Amino acid sequence: MSSKIRLLRSSTLSDVAEYAYGAVVPPDAHLLFAAGSCPLDDDGATVAVGDYAGQARQMMHNLKTALAEAGAELSDVVKTTVYVASSDQQDLVTAWEVVRDYFADHDHDPPSTLLGVTVLGYDDQLVEIDALAALATA
Repeated sequence: MSSKIRLLRSSTLSDVAEYAYGAVVPPDAHLLFAAGSCPLDDDGATVAVGDYAGQARQMMHNLKTALAEAGAELSDVVKTTVYVASSDQQDLVTAWEVVRDYFADHDHDPPSTLLGVTVLGYDDQLVEIDALAALATA
């Protein structure tokens, strides 16, 4: 499906952002709304306690797994929101770099929002991502 997602760039906006400014999906696409993927292992324990990058890697692994179960992959993602439990900008950048690199492996940089938040739902959780993906109709 990813070849049908049209990522929007702007020649008048800054190119500093490491993602497209918008995305358009074809009218016949089915949308997949992925719940927040958390840095939990198969037993439900938070991994990499205190490690933003380690938790972001697990979070992305979990997102890829959830997408695959719906017949999608990262290149089908239209938009993400990344939550980082920190008020330190460097912690947000650390988590973002993991997310960016996972999408770069798919030559895909969908629009994204990166937020610093006060707390997330699980003990010791530092990061979470939710995503919207477009799936081809059958």
